[in-house]
This record gives sequence, C-alpha cells and structure tokens, in this order.
Amino acid sequence: MAAGASSFKFPCNCSLSSSISYSANRFLPRQLKIAFRRPTLFKIYAITSNDIKVGLNIEVDGSPWRVLEFLHVKPGKGAAFVRTTLKNYVTGNQVEKTFRAGSKIEEADIFKETKQFTYKDGAQYVFMDLTTYEEYRLNEADVGDKSKWLKEGMDCNLLFWKGKVIDFELPITVKLKVVEVDPGLRGDTAQGGSKPATVDTGAVVTVPLFIENGEEILVDTRTGQYMSRA
Repeated sequence: MAAGASSFKFPCNCSLSSSISYSANRFLPRQLKIAFRRPTLFKIYAITSNDIKVGLNIEVDGSPWRVLEFLHVKPGKGAAFVRTTLKNYVTGNQVEKTFRAGSKIEEADIFKETKQFTYKDGAQYVFMDLTTYEEYRLNEADVGDKSKWLKEGMDCNLLFWKGKVIDFELPITVKLKVVEVDPGLRGDTAQGGSKPATVDTGAVVTVPLFIENGEEILVDTRTGQYMSRA
C-alpha cells in the first residue's frame, strides 16, 4: 500500500479504497462539526418610543409596566414626544410618563403560560399546572376586580417576569349562570329593555329583560357586558 494511504476493515471484510488519503480524511471530523452546528439565536428587546402601543410591556427603572394609553405629540416648537399612561405590574400603581420621540426603551421580558384556577385558599387564589401539578398563588390585591369573573376549573394565562407571577389574564368570554334576576314580562323581547342579574360568581351583569333565573349567559370579561345566551 502506498505511503500515507489509510485502510479500514469493515465487518463485511471489505476495505476502504486506498485512494482516500489521510490528508483528505483528517478534515472529516471538522466538516461534520460544521454541518451539525446549531445556530445561535439572540432575543432582542430594544425598541423605541415610536413602537409604543396599548398593551405593550416595557421595563422602566427596573420594573415591568404595561402601556394603558399613549399619544404621539408633535408640538409646533420643540421636539416630538410620546405621552403615556403606564401601570406597574408589581405594585398596581398608574403613572403618566413622557418619552422623547425615537428614544430607546426596553421591552419587558414577560411571557405567558396557561394554568387552571383550582380553588381559593383564604386570601389567595391558587392556580395549577395540570402537567407538573405545581401551584402558583396570587393575593386578592393581585387579582382585583377580575375575581368577579373567575370560576374554579377556568384556564387562565399567568404572566411571568424574572421567574415570578406578576399578573394573569382571564378568557375573553366566560359562561356564567344567572342565580338571581327579576322575572321577565310578556313582550319584554320586543321592548328591548334591560335589568340587573346576579351570576354564580357574585357579579352583577346587565341583561335583556327576557333572561330568566337559571339561564347561562356569555359575558365579555374586558367590559363586563352581556353578549348572548350560552
């Protein structure tokens, strides 16, 4: 065999062709590493005040905030700016803050995971991951007015920031049962009036006059308004 040639015995007693030289083979491992190298991905949170919109999550002074309102202002004199109303996820405080147009801001690294509301333990609302059975707890102050639409067994989105639960989102539409309402009268449907009804979560919803006790209705949790019969 010629000097520098390599041979390899296969289980089938055949040999690798001596025409493949060591100088060619020695690059093979490096080629394989390059072929299977995983790409490196970078998540970028840098945005500018021009990207501000309602619902955007931003980080200001080390805290997560949600944009409730915004207005782009271009005065006759001076630089343009963006006026915002922000809500702090951690404290619940609302503040007015102004950003220069085009200035850099940092988007908060907030992500959502679906968990099921299982029960209330004293002043805490308990949510569970149905895969790992891990529990997550929110205080009454964290839940706030959302409690009037919350029912056991309901799937909600928990919001996480730096490993902590900072808020949760209800389903947009919930099905609730009317437990107390004045009886309707003949012709109520045609008149198109409304009346208050208490549902099984304790909330009071304005419903059409034809809705009766024991009926199930659909409610928009964003507005608290009656949508239709379930």
